[in-house]
Amino acid sequence: MSHDHARQGTGHSHGSQSSRSRLAIALGITVVVLVAEVVGAIVTGSLALLVDAAHMLTDAGGLTIALVAATLAGRPATAKRTWGFARSEVLGATAQAAVLLAVGIFVVVEAVQRLFDPPEIAGDLLVVFGVIGLLGNVASIAILASQRGANLNMRAAFLEVVNDALGSVAVIVAALVILLTGFQFADAIAAIIIGALIVPRAVLLLRDSTSVLLESTPKGVDLESVRGHLLELEHVIGVHDLHVSQIATGLPVLTAHVVVEDSCFYDGHNAQMLDSLQHCVAEHFEVQIEHSTFQLEPAGHSAHEHPTHD
Repeated sequence: MSHDHARQGTGHSHGSQSSRSRLAIALGITVVVLVAEVVGAIVTGSLALLVDAAHMLTDAGGLTIALVAATLAGRPATAKRTWGFARSEVLGATAQAAVLLAVGIFVVVEAVQRLFDPPEIAGDLLVVFGVIGLLGNVASIAILASQRGANLNMRAAFLEVVNDALGSVAVIVAALVILLTGFQFADAIAAIIIGALIVPRAVLLLRDSTSVLLESTPKGVDLESVRGHLLELEHVIGVHDLHVSQIATGLPVLTAHVVVEDSCFYDGHNAQMLDSLQHCVAEHFEVQIEHSTFQLEPAGHSAHEHPTHD
């Protein structure tokens, strides 16, 4: 016997029309700034500006993913896609992380080379394009700020544009140093700083997204603690084949085989047992697991099952 607790309010009710509109506006600004920075990198020969443009490209991808996820999340599940498009967010994040990591590696290699042989950089033009980038990022921050706590999707998008703003600040500082002192190494140093912003985020994003794809136990869930609390419930004898994974951000799922006293199958107590088990995993732990499936078994049922795991 199993029970599926209906999915109620998860991290995939991505927002309101307001959130989607704000994401679309921020994406538009990001694309405009991206084009300006690519042109600026070609004109000035600046690695820092080119790297920041690459950073902007990945962030434009991130905002696109956020916007698409916010739109697709509202589509209902079907017989073909029983979780709808919830996991598209994770697939997109994995691709974005891979691109970010590649950009970060390129930055390190290219910047080290330029430290030994720095090219001439047009500092005055670099300031102009750096300011354009910063103004665009500040505008995006202002647009997204009020919605940054609405859900994880909006929070990630907000962090994207904040990182972009920091990159633009690094470009401007490098440009001013070159303009005032002629220290051409400033461009490569700024590129390394921007790379330092990119690589850790790429590694963390790649780790988190692959963890979901590998159906690892979500952060904040201690399986032994879950098992212990289930075993404390009245009539529960044992718990095995306990799995907790995550379909996408904010959507953890749990399945378990629960061995209960034989009397539960004769006195109609099974329904109450399911309610107790469901309530336990949905309310007791730091991560609320609102979608759970339990198979209730009598003590002798294990003899008819495939080998179980703990």
